[in-house]
Amino acid sequence: MASVLFDSGLYRNARAAHMYNVLGFDHVPPAAFRAKAREDIKARYAESVTFADVEVLQASKVGEGLFRAEDARGRAWFGRRMVLATGVTDVMPDIPGYADCWGRGIFHCLFCHGFEERGAERVGVLVSGMVGNLKMATHIAHMARPLGKHVTIYTDGNSSLASEISALANNPFAVDVRKITKMRMAGGDNRVHRTSVALTLEGSDDEVAEGFLAHGPFTKVNGPFAEQLGLEMAENGDIKTTPPFGETSVAGVYAAGDCASMLKSVSSATTSGVLCAGGMVVPLQSEPRAELDVEAVERIIG
Repeated sequence: MASVLFDSGLYRNARAAHMYNVLGFDHVPPAAFRAKAREDIKARYAESVTFADVEVLQASKVGEGLFRAEDARGRAWFGRRMVLATGVTDVMPDIPGYADCWGRGIFHCLFCHGFEERGAERVGVLVSGMVGNLKMATHIAHMARPLGKHVTIYTDGNSSLASEISALANNPFAVDVRKITKMRMAGGDNRVHRTSVALTLEGSDDEVAEGFLAHGPFTKVNGPFAEQLGLEMAENGDIKTTPPFGETSVAGVYAAGDCASMLKSVSSATTSGVLCAGGMVVPLQSEPRAELDVEAVERIIG
């Protein structure tokens, strides 16, 4: 049984200097982790795994138990199963300077990146996007409390959310309802303040410096494949799957990693990929192979 792994070169954590929460790879650049994973696979499974460093543009089901993928070089690949592990793209809010600060001074998960920046005088929490509600806003703010002396929640003009947070009993957070008109990295090369983000708020020309910002923006699934295959989507925009094996609404198509999970991290993505593989082994062995005209394709996988 053979498989092919397509690598588009698009990685959500490309801006991250280090990755965390993966045993043996804590505080390691993501590129080093990917290189080691590929090296290990090639060393032990070269006869059954092919790497294709090319973007896939089209995915379709061409028959019962048979799928087709067309890459950017015009090649067609066929397989008996298809696993989507395309990841997601973060949808940046329309705040000038935000994109430049993303991954450098703005962190979407303080459990993944936050402890390393502990001891800041001030920490900001931007509550819009995925964290633009009372439950998620206070959840992230409480995670930030041990990392800085003062935590300010910025609602970016959302006055109703600001009122909800301020009304909480024993609320330990400062709340700023003003819209953020721009932001910039302000830390330079000083290690203590290298993640510092300077905010300019509506109605003021003065900047407010935070040791770092916590924020979880909305995300969108990478690639057109969910639509092309007619997959059912979850309410949050991810691909809807059935646990534990990551089966989608289309038989034979699986989804793993960030594109199919609210918990978007390297460790959880790895786990879901293993579960997909485990879930398809028995069906692949027990069902009849789909008939295919080998002269009509460039490569057969499976």
